[in-house]
Amino acid sequence: MPKALCLTSLVVAVLIVVMFLTDAVMGFIGMNTMAPFRSANLMMDITFIVTGSLLAYMSFATWREQR
Repeated sequence: MPKALCLTSLVVAVLIVVMFLTDAVMGFIGMNTMAPFRSANLMMDITFIVTGSLLAYMSFATWREQR
């Protein structure tokens, strides 16, 4: 069960990073209408990218220890 929780949190973290990275890039290049959150706030995008990356790292490190 702990392995499944680690993998689930890893998938969620990757989805968060991809979603907010897409929003930041689309807003930066001027395609605000195509961005998932309409490029509402760049600082919010950066914060979620960093925290999602940290969550992905911690999930992967914990999953690796479980083996």
